[in-house]
Amino acid sequence: MDLPGHVATVDALRARPFPAREERSGAVESGPGYHIADLPISEDFRDADGDPADRRQAEDDTEAECQALVEVFTERWGAPETVDLAAHLERLVEGEPVPRPLSTLCTYAHEAWAWRVDGRWVGVCVGQWDRELPLQLVAAVGDAAAVP
Repeated sequence: MDLPGHVATVDALRARPFPAREERSGAVESGPGYHIADLPISEDFRDADGDPADRRQAEDDTEAECQALVEVFTERWGAPETVDLAAHLERLVEGEPVPRPLSTLCTYAHEAWAWRVDGRWVGVCVGQWDRELPLQLVAAVGDAAAVP
């Protein structure tokens, strides 16, 4: 677990200006009003003969890293709000506008923990695009005025 590295990544995203257009640099996707960073990413689970214990271990490790980040940020900024990303996915599917970073996060995570700090929305979550694909710990920063 690279908790200091994850915290540094989030701090860097908070300080970074939002670009005028979408761009990707390494593990960070950015655009007008948001940044999304992939923190650790597990191995994928495409091998049908894979050991279920490996999957459980990856889930446990990723959740533990997420909870460690939640604890650090809770000490800094107070209790987080729990964001129901499934509700945003429903809105997205119905064709309603959903701001970034929520429109991205809701496509592979069910909930996020978030704080509003210095005009920015900071969220962390564990997501997975599909059961066979890797688990991801994700940090997102958005313009607090644009994120409901």
